[in-house]
This record gives sequence, structure tokens and C-alpha cells, in this order.
Amino acid sequence: MLKIRNYVKPESLEEAYELNQKKSSCILGGMLWLKMGNRNVGTAIDLSRLGLDEIQETEEEFQIGAMTTLRQLETHEGLANYTNGAMKESLRHIVGVQFRNRATVGGSIFGRYGFSDVLTMFLAMNTEVELYKRGRISLKEFAVEKPDRDILVRLIVKKNQVRMTYLSQRNSSTDFPVLTCAVSIEENGQIQVAVGACPFRAKLVEDKQEILKGFLDKEASEQEKIAEAFSLYAKEQIRTAGNMRASKEYRSILVQVLVKRALLKAGGENGN
Repeated sequence: MLKIRNYVKPESLEEAYELNQKKSSCILGGMLWLKMGNRNVGTAIDLSRLGLDEIQETEEEFQIGAMTTLRQLETHEGLANYTNGAMKESLRHIVGVQFRNRATVGGSIFGRYGFSDVLTMFLAMNTEVELYKRGRISLKEFAVEKPDRDILVRLIVKKNQVRMTYLSQRNSSTDFPVLTCAVSIEENGQIQVAVGACPFRAKLVEDKQEILKGFLDKEASEQEKIAEAFSLYAKEQIRTAGNMRASKEYRSILVQVLVKRALLKAGGENGN
């Protein structure tokens, strides 16, 4: 059972930050995972008055406030067009519309959950997080850190000419994923491959052997060979484990299968 002693709606980020320095304090976010645990919260901090529930799009970037709901991400036309529909695909299986109307981007990213479709998706994009005290850092750096007492203000996604795709394997439509995979391919040839729900936190598969070099310029048959080679490489790089949803061995096979499919889907003639 969740027990809250004090409930506060700060008028500024500075006030929220000061309140959050006590270990007994907690940022609520959408409060969908928090309420399922057993915890005594001294001060519950609601950020809903701070204007962090908007998606702002410019020619250079998207700025996504921490209190933006997953449903807002799912239905945003700019993000849908930019990601070739991959953003919507990464969200549509998360429980249901009622849940996505409450769950927030900030809660999903700051929680760094191993099962997070949201973290996998944004890792494959050119994403930074803006923290109240630390400022901007890459999501790649943020994702491997332990949670602290800072406040996640927003995500910043830099725009590039990019092709994207998102794939996941689930035992049933709205269940937690067994494995997730997101791929982005920029016109300059840079490729980001993120794999998550294995069941550890999502991470990027770094192409240290340059297997994907020139991938976009290859014929379809050559692309398939390259995708196959990189998928085997990804299988070796991604640590998997078993749980109630899938075995370690099955997840390792899925890494190979989903990475190859995602690369070919994003890199094909028509992209996603």
C-alpha cells in the first residue's frame, strides 16, 4: 500500500527540487507504477503546475516536457511523421489508452525500467535529457546512471533526415514486452540500434566493427547479408536473462531476429 503524508504542488522547479532533496520525498509523475508498490512517502511532489506537459516542435528539435503523457506522444502528428510511425508503434501496446492518458514521459525515462518501450525508442533517436541542476546530458549517459534527487525537466530530440522503425515481441498484446528493438538510420549513414526488455535496461548496440558501414548504399541482397552479420554481432553484445515471460536463450534468439528485421525495415527503399 502507498501511504502519503504530505501532498504538494510546487509553483517552481526550484521549489520542487528543494522538496525532493529529502529521501522520504517523491516526484509523482503519472503515479501509475508508484501506486502499485508498498511505500511510505513523506512528501509527494506533483509537477502538474509547472507547464511540463507540452510537446514543442521547431525546425531543429522536439522538446518534450516530463509531464507529457504517453498518449500525447502517440497522437502527435509531428513525431509520427518524423519517426515514420515508429513512435506510435512503440506505445500502442502499453496496457491501454486509459493508462497511456496518465503515464508520463518523465516517469518512464527517469524510472529506467528494463521493460520500457519508451526508453528503447528514445535511445535510438538523437535524444538528450534536461535535468534541473545538471542541465543537458545524452540519454545514453543518463540511462546507465542510478536515479538521484535531481528533476527531469524535458527530453530534447534533435531532428535529422532519418528513417526509423520499432519492433517488439510480446506474449500477449498489452503485456510487458519480451524484447524490444528500435533502429534509426540517418541519411549520413549513422545508425543507432537499441535493444531493451532483455530483461535489463535498454542499451545501444555500438557498431565497433563497422559492420553497418555504407548500409544504405547497398543493394537489397547485400543489405540482408549485412543485417544478418550485425544481428549476430548484437546477439553477442546484448546480455539476456530469463524470467516468467521468456528464457535467456529465447531472448538471445529474439535479439538476432528483431535486430535484423528492424534494420531491413528501416533501411529498405521506402524506409518504415
